[in-house]
Amino acid sequence: QVQLVESGGALVQAGGSLRLSCAASGFTFSSYVMGWFRQAPGKEREFVATITSSGTVTEYSETVKGRFTISRDNPKKTVYLQMNSLKPEDTAVYYCAANRLRATGNPGHYDHWGQGTQVTVSS
Repeated sequence: QVQLVESGGALVQAGGSLRLSCAASGFTFSSYVMGWFRQAPGKEREFVATITSSGTVTEYSETVKGRFTISRDNPKKTVYLQMNSLKPEDTAVYYCAANRLRATGNPGHYDHWGQGTQVTVSS
């Protein structure tokens, strides 16, 4: 069955860096757009970044642009989120997701979701 398993979340100080990974199985990873979303306590899930199936096109939310980088390794069936210059407001559970159609920031367009990994940024 389809599985997305995130890892790499941790407690980090403001200004630090983390690299999240999401390992996929159970579907043709190289055919899917992948995205990262996050959800802070009491807030709605929000778009962070997305990458096309080939990895040639990426999009970011304005709040992370210039600090975060999404990438993928299709042979390894893994998508990454490199997060630099972290801020306390980046604290959230981070989810990876997959969709068959388009690189989009709309979570409703994604078919498959992981369980999430906690990122906590202390000030």
